[in-house]
Amino acid sequence: MSDAKSILIVEDEAMIGMMLEDYLDALGYRLHGLAATVDEACDQARAGGFDAALVDCNLQGEKSWPVADILAQAGVPFIFATGGMADDLPSAHAGRPTLAKPFTIGAVERALEKILAQG
Repeated sequence: MSDAKSILIVEDEAMIGMMLEDYLDALGYRLHGLAATVDEACDQARAGGFDAALVDCNLQGEKSWPVADILAQAGVPFIFATGGMADDLPSAHAGRPTLAKPFTIGAVERALEKILAQG
C-alpha cells in the first residue's frame, strides 16, 4: 500500500524495535527508520520524510527531549514511549500523548490513529 503512513521509531532496545516494526507492518504502516540513540534520532528528525514518530523517553540512559523538540518544531506528530514514572516529561511536552511499556498492538494502533487524525 503506497499511501501507507510512514513512522519513525526511536527505541534503543532491539527486541522492542523489532516488535514495533512488526506491529506497524500488521497495522498497515511503513517503517521510516529505527533510531537507537539521541544523536541518530535527531539526525532522522531533522531529515524528516515521515508522518509520525514513536519516541522512547530514555535512550541508552539519555533523555530524548532534543528529539521531541525537533519533531515539535517541524510539526511532526509523535508519541512518547515510557517504561515508568521516572520519565517525567518536560513542561514543553507535558501535553504529548504517552504509551506505556509493555506495548500491545491495540494500544499502538489507537495511539497512532489519534495523533495522525490530529495532523
